[in-house]
Amino acid sequence: MTEDGRVIFTRKDIETGRQVWQSIGGQQLGSIWGHGGYVAPDWGADWLHREAEAVLDIWARREAGAENYKQLDAATQAAYTKRVQSLLRPNTYDAADGAIIVDNDRAAAIATVAAHYESLFSADPATGELREAYAMRNDTVPDAEHRRQLTAFYWWAAWASVTERPGSDITYTANWPADSLVGNTAPPSTFIWTVFSVLFLIAGIALLGWHYAVNHGDEMAPVLPKTDPLAAIKVTPSMRATAKYFWVVIALFLTQILLGAITAHYQVEGQQAYGFAIADVLPYSLTRTWHTQLAVLWIATAWLGMGLYIAPAISGHEPKFQRLGVNFLWICLIVIVVGSFAGQWFAVMQKLGLKHNFWFGHQGWEYVDLGRFWQWFLFIGLVLWLTLVGRALWPAIRNGGESKSIVSLLFLSVVAIGLFYAAGLMWGEHTHLSMVEYWRWWVVHLWVEGFFEVFAVAVIAFLFTRLGMLQVKSATVAVLFATIVFMAGGVLGTLHHLYFTGTPTAVIALGASFSALEVVPLAYVGFEAYHNYRMGKATPWMAKYKWPILFFIAVSFWNLVGAGLFGFLINPPLSLYYMQGLNLTPTHGHTALFGVYGMLGIGLMLFCLRGLKPDVVWNEKLLKASFWALNLGLAGMAAFTLLPLGILQLSAALKHGYWYARSAEFMQQPIVDMLVWMRVPADTLFSVGALALAWFVFRLWVAPRKAAALPVGEADQA
Repeated sequence: MTEDGRVIFTRKDIETGRQVWQSIGGQQLGSIWGHGGYVAPDWGADWLHREAEAVLDIWARREAGAENYKQLDAATQAAYTKRVQSLLRPNTYDAADGAIIVDNDRAAAIATVAAHYESLFSADPATGELREAYAMRNDTVPDAEHRRQLTAFYWWAAWASVTERPGSDITYTANWPADSLVGNTAPPSTFIWTVFSVLFLIAGIALLGWHYAVNHGDEMAPVLPKTDPLAAIKVTPSMRATAKYFWVVIALFLTQILLGAITAHYQVEGQQAYGFAIADVLPYSLTRTWHTQLAVLWIATAWLGMGLYIAPAISGHEPKFQRLGVNFLWICLIVIVVGSFAGQWFAVMQKLGLKHNFWFGHQGWEYVDLGRFWQWFLFIGLVLWLTLVGRALWPAIRNGGESKSIVSLLFLSVVAIGLFYAAGLMWGEHTHLSMVEYWRWWVVHLWVEGFFEVFAVAVIAFLFTRLGMLQVKSATVAVLFATIVFMAGGVLGTLHHLYFTGTPTAVIALGASFSALEVVPLAYVGFEAYHNYRMGKATPWMAKYKWPILFFIAVSFWNLVGAGLFGFLINPPLSLYYMQGLNLTPTHGHTALFGVYGMLGIGLMLFCLRGLKPDVVWNEKLLKASFWALNLGLAGMAAFTLLPLGILQLSAALKHGYWYARSAEFMQQPIVDMLVWMRVPADTLFSVGALALAWFVFRLWVAPRKAAALPVGEADQA
């Protein structure tokens, strides 16, 4: 409210405004506090800079007779800049009555910026060009009152970014975003803990190197089997039923690529695709929602199918009604995908209403966009998966044997995957943004990058022990050690996502230190890659597992490059202060999410397909084309577009401020358009790889080529 008691925004306006923001896609259309999409601006940073300039223009017109602040001489500009910082940064929140007091000049500036945003989110021709630059459809928010309330939420996000904490000289968001006009510069803690994170990284690499030197001996079994031990596994009805999971994986993967192409194209044509007004049916925030959501869904489906396949194979036990459970879970997954996507379409098109949006529409949180009803449905599905896998594994755990320890670790990772998705249910419709971000990263970082990682390590180690390639004892120790290393860095390392979301300085210290430790094991992925390569060459019959193993080797490479190099590039506090929400973030995101977890999902799927179709000759040419096209395509999109564009944005953020690096003025430059178009060859190559993989899987069932029968003596060696 103003000094004379006039109410500008109420708490209800801010809360409803956030609901409006969520309903149009939330973090999928621009970002808040750096988290979200990359084509539209960071709304808080954009508002903050516009508000400061609006105040300066008011003073310039009233006191200097100038048309605007930029027409003043340098000395006057410097004096006005100091003055506007003194106006914006003090904390005027009154805890007694819950009011924030602003002076009349600032109130006038707020009205000016609010009018701009109300025009932008309507169909006003005056902001049509800017709307297209931001990849927004006309009339993004049709209701005028909702547009006004949306501006209240954006103002609150900007207020938290510039208002100093009580008794401190840094803002609630630790002086993020960088903007010298309002006095937002990197706080000393970001420098201190960036240095310490590098020291932790070096120390961790040294200690792990010592561990490898002492303990990483020859883990291969002393006597390798002459024939494939997995060939003797009987494929049960429930194992056979998992085939449909892998068909869905391919369908979702191809759909994700198509949506990714449309989403990327929106950066050069904000409302159309080659003349078609696609934004009227599939606006940018919707295609990006589905693109990011499908990335998690198809990878998770591959891993769920792997779990359902491997559990009976491990125990040799087919529980009663197991196939029914596998089929029922598959139907549930289809319903969740179709239902949640339909709800998101109705939400973004503003046909659902705010009352139902939270439960059935679009929550607006990247990677956990689906409505709360669908979240609960998915969680129940994961519990069902946990039950199905657990009861199939239980006989192997109960009966003991030398594999009991590694099977137990596998079971614990299954439990973690099934239950820890519940972190995504911890926030409500009006939970504070800082708390939502905390729980959201439990799902995005810890659930995906932590527990799925442990599950994958355990599954791969078990497969190699069953193949007779690894000693069970050494494999168990390796899995246990990997679990400790990943979890030690991963749990507290999650905090590196929360540096600038209203958290204490201690979060910067913990996040910087432990996220550095996350990178430590990635420095030694060469051991893992060589280990997998040796496995593939150890015996003649291992040739049938050549392509799953090559995908595992690709995982090792992208673990180093995507998660390690590009991850540590942005993780230290000082780096992230300038890089958060720039295209260096998706450089890490694409190469880590697909490069590590996507490649791993494909490798695990191929292992299962080998067991499901043991007598079918694989089309090596298709798999070779798929493998290299996927890897080279991924490398191309990172090297030719995402990385150079991110570096250009970083330079702009350092020179002019974060707001400029995300502005239409910067993003609509010819060089940016050129870099976006340079993705086309890499994206095309990547798509060819996906199509080759899809055609390979399709032919396994539709046109399989059976292996020729061999004489008995030769068959023994095959």
